[in-house]
Amino acid sequence: VVSTQSTKQWYQRRVRVPAAVPARSEPMDVDSNEKQQPIGLSEEVMQSLQATHMKLTSLRRKRGKELPEGVAVPSQIKQFEAVSSHPGLHSASTPGILCLDLLPNSKRTVTGGADRNIVLFGKEEEKIVCTLKGHTKKVTSVVAHPNEQAIVSASPDAQIRIWDVESESCRNVMKVHDGPVTGLSLHPTGDYVLSSSADQHWGFSDIHTGKLLCKVADPSVSHGLTCCQFHPDGLIFGTGTSDSLVKIWDFKEQKSAANFPSHGGPISALAFSENGYYLATSADDEVVKLWDLRKLKNFKTITLDDKYAVKSLTFDNSGHYLAVAGPDVRVYQISKQCDLIQTWKAHTQDATAVKFGPNVEYLSSVSNDRTLKFYSTPSTA
Repeated sequence: VVSTQSTKQWYQRRVRVPAAVPARSEPMDVDSNEKQQPIGLSEEVMQSLQATHMKLTSLRRKRGKELPEGVAVPSQIKQFEAVSSHPGLHSASTPGILCLDLLPNSKRTVTGGADRNIVLFGKEEEKIVCTLKGHTKKVTSVVAHPNEQAIVSASPDAQIRIWDVESESCRNVMKVHDGPVTGLSLHPTGDYVLSSSADQHWGFSDIHTGKLLCKVADPSVSHGLTCCQFHPDGLIFGTGTSDSLVKIWDFKEQKSAANFPSHGGPISALAFSENGYYLATSADDEVVKLWDLRKLKNFKTITLDDKYAVKSLTFDNSGHYLAVAGPDVRVYQISKQCDLIQTWKAHTQDATAVKFGPNVEYLSSVSNDRTLKFYSTPSTA
C-alpha cells in the first residue's frame, strides 16, 4: 500500500474552505446538449459536507462490534432460497439487467438494462410501477435516493440523469464526462453525486441544480476509471481503474490519499462497509480483497472459483455481511476468516448486481438472463 495521508488525518483534519462561488442556481435544462464546466465548491457546500461527516463519524463510533439486534444471523441467511423470479422487466430483444438498487422503506427496486431503460418494480405488488426512458445506450448504474423519490442513473452515453419518481420524468441531464460514465455514488448528504468515467476523471455534481461542481483526474494515471464509491462518512471515496489500481481520495484536498495496487486486471467493483472500517475490492483476477482502512492493510483475500468474474460487491447496513455477484450469488460473514455463508445458483447467466434488503430480511439480484430474483426464507417471501 502506498499512502500519502494517514487514516487518522482523513477523519480529524479540519476543513480548509476554498474561496466562495455563487450559490445554487435554477435546475439545468434537460434538453441542453452543452458540455458542463465545473463551477467550483462553495463555502456552503464544504460546510455541509463537513457537518455531515462529523455527525456520521460520531454516530458510527457509538456502534458496537456485535451484530445489531434485528439483523438476520448467519443461520437464517443460510436458509434463504430464491423465492421469486421476475423476467419481464426489460426488453427480450436486448436482454440483460445490468444494475440494481433498492428504494428505502418502499420495498421497491430500481433496475437498469441493456435495453436503455430504467424500471421501478414493486416487490409486494410484483409488478412494474414505471419505466423511465431517455438514455441512448445501456444503463450501467442506478442509485435510489435515500430520502426523496428520486433516482440517479448513468450510461456509456456519457450522461447522468436525475429522475423524479412521482412524475415519472427526467428533471436533469448532466453532461459531465467526455466518455462512458462507469460509476455513481450518492454523497451521504443526499445533495451530491460522485461519478467516474472512462475519460480518467471523477466528477462531483449537485443533483438538485444539475451543476457540475468539480472534475478531477490523477495526472500520474493514464487509465480510465471503472467504478467509484463514497465512504459512509463522505469525505473520502474510492475509485478503481482499468489498470488494476484502487485509489482512496481525500475529497477536501481533491488528491489521492492511498493506493491499493495489488489486483490483477481492471477493477470491477468496490464497496465500503457501512461501519466505515472496511473496503472490499475485486478485479478480473478471481479474488475479492478486504482492506482495513484504519491500518491501510489487506487483511483478507477471498479466493474464488476458476474464471469467477465478480460483477458486483455490496455490504449490508451493519457491515457484517458482504454479498458477491458473478457466476452465482454468495454471501460472506465479515471476520478474520470471512466464512462463506451461502451460495445461490438461481440465475442461468452471470448475476450483474446484488443488494441486501433492510436488516438482511432478504437479498435481491439481477442478471444477464433478464431476471430480477429475491431470496429469503419462504415464510418471509
